[in-house]
Amino acid sequence: MSPRTTDSTPESHDDARPPSTAPEPETDGQGPGGRDDGSAAGTEADEQAAPRAGAPTPGGAGGAEAAGPRDAGAETAGDGRDRADAVGAETGEAGARPGTDAGGEAEPRTGAGPTSEPAAGGGQRVAAVRRVAAAGRRWRGAHLAGCAALLAVALTGGAIAVGGAQDRGTGVDAVSAAGALSPGDLARGDLDSGIRSLQRHLRAQPRDFGGWATLGTAYVEQARTKGDPSRYPQAERALKRSLELDPGNDQALAGRAALAAARHDFTGALKDADRALKQNPYNERALCTRIDALVELGRYEDAAEAARTADDRRPGIPVFTRYAYVKELSGDVRTARDVLERALEAADTPGDIAYVATALGQLAWNQGEYKTALGHYARALAADEDYLPALEGRARAQAANGDRAAAVEGLERVVARFPLPGPLVALGELYEDRGADGDRAKAGDQYALVDAWTSLARAGGVNADLDSAMAAADHGDKKEALRAARAEWNRRHSVHTADALAWALHVNGRDEEALPYARRATATGYRNAGFLYHRGIIERAAGNDREARDHLTAALDLNPGFSPLGAREARAALKDLEGTR
Repeated sequence: MSPRTTDSTPESHDDARPPSTAPEPETDGQGPGGRDDGSAAGTEADEQAAPRAGAPTPGGAGGAEAAGPRDAGAETAGDGRDRADAVGAETGEAGARPGTDAGGEAEPRTGAGPTSEPAAGGGQRVAAVRRVAAAGRRWRGAHLAGCAALLAVALTGGAIAVGGAQDRGTGVDAVSAAGALSPGDLARGDLDSGIRSLQRHLRAQPRDFGGWATLGTAYVEQARTKGDPSRYPQAERALKRSLELDPGNDQALAGRAALAAARHDFTGALKDADRALKQNPYNERALCTRIDALVELGRYEDAAEAARTADDRRPGIPVFTRYAYVKELSGDVRTARDVLERALEAADTPGDIAYVATALGQLAWNQGEYKTALGHYARALAADEDYLPALEGRARAQAANGDRAAAVEGLERVVARFPLPGPLVALGELYEDRGADGDRAKAGDQYALVDAWTSLARAGGVNADLDSAMAAADHGDKKEALRAARAEWNRRHSVHTADALAWALHVNGRDEEALPYARRATATGYRNAGFLYHRGIIERAAGNDREARDHLTAALDLNPGFSPLGAREARAALKDLEGTR
């Protein structure tokens, strides 16, 4: 699980309007109006009910919360200017301009960078990313803020103007004052159209605390599925507004917990999830975020108990997939696979099928079962041909299975749409491994974009230390990698942070200090070839040849294609160790 502070999206306020008058809407940022089922491996799954672990049945639909939003006529808090600020910042719509994506466009702001010119539509967004990559060699010595500003253009071109388009026949109508849309409704339909419906509703009913809570949660989901951290400040404002209108309402507390988890503030996420569950023990989002937070804090026994509790109270695909991941982290791959297969049998929406099939693909890839993984990814993409986690997973499996050309093409497609650290590093390493003319420069461009994404993520309030530590350890500033890894370890003690700190210490020549962390990363039974490889290299550097051979062999036996560069180094180290026996 990887980590993630100024708002990079436009914000307008109508301060001149009298306090008693409803504010005029302002155009704000939103993701592409194209299809988005709202489901992905990671933080928040589709809010669609599914079978209980161990006893699946064909799923009925379930919303994100145990109870729907309460009456929209709840008492208001704050004066008219506050209300104008909130609604003006978070709602509103405008007709799509010719040539734009369904989401319209907006002029993004970055913390220290210049205001960018709007880009028109998905085609220009892709072109912007490519221009950034092509320019990478020219700005390696430039200030990171400049890189972040250019990446902001790539991310926001035609992608984040909230309410900037018509519904285009999606069938999502303006929501009623009685309940708006639940996050589950948003996940099952078109997320962007659902958000526009919420915005229209909140223009008419700005005192609907449930609508504000749902909008804030939808922004969190939008940020996660589109790789756009600029959504997080908007989510924070919407959730704050909900709590002003009805302090302590469980929907907003659960949304705030999900926001904290997305920003990698897992201590805050756990606190808000617990507060939400005190108000409503059956709040599905809070139950799921509680599991996420405990996992990321390294409290695995508590996470297992939280997963059992969630499965008792709100069995469904969001709980189901978390239950499986907790089992995988303990080394129980068989149960994890069984749970996911049962979930897939019961999944009956494209979003659920894509989400669960991708989780199965990732599990199979981790075990080196590449053909099985490719089969799962094919099923996911048959349900949703644009599902990015499946596209990325398929490319990794193709690379490991020997089809490097298809892998490069697939990852280029992914990063052209959403340049996130994982696929950027994977593509850079494939370029390095291929070694054709210009490939080293191409790889450098991908690594430069990781730094730019990190800057944008931090501008959105995201703690990106784990991402930056792992990327910088192999492809950047090693001292910065160690700083970031130490900072993350001080916040949480998960197997991922232990592995990151071990590797950062190793690349800085501090192998004796690294060894306890490398051993801790492999102590739960989690079958991860990258962790085994890191430990093997560190054991070797510390002079423990037998342990080094054991762990390098285990890494290559488990998943020989876990990394094109790492696997090559593991084989070379193992050959050297065998030669010195």
